[in-house]
Amino acid sequence: QLQVAESGGGLVQPGGSLRLSCVVSGNIFSRYDVDWHRQGPGQERELVARIFSDGVAYYVDSLKGRFTISRDNGKNTAYLQMNNLQPEDTAVYYCKVSRYWGQGTHVTVSS
Repeated sequence: QLQVAESGGGLVQPGGSLRLSCVVSGNIFSRYDVDWHRQGPGQERELVARIFSDGVAYYVDSLKGRFTISRDNGKNTAYLQMNNLQPEDTAVYYCKVSRYWGQGTHVTVSS
């Protein structure tokens, strides 16, 4: 069983940036693909980005250029760098590894 823990959320003004972190327990993190999902108020959870075990990244089209996913296998950690944040990016952001989800971290974009 894996344990997944997100951090780094908070309140940011429009145009600002945040970096989310996802720490995963265990010693085989490098073998897993890692997803970031988000769920906005009244919305369904949606995939934001995925980083495969070989380091290749995938993004939903609408977020390309603003969000960057990365990983540090030595730290069992994946990251989501979010730039030029907008109010519509307000959501709970979740990390998913295999079938395991974290509790989420809240991101609020507001002036």
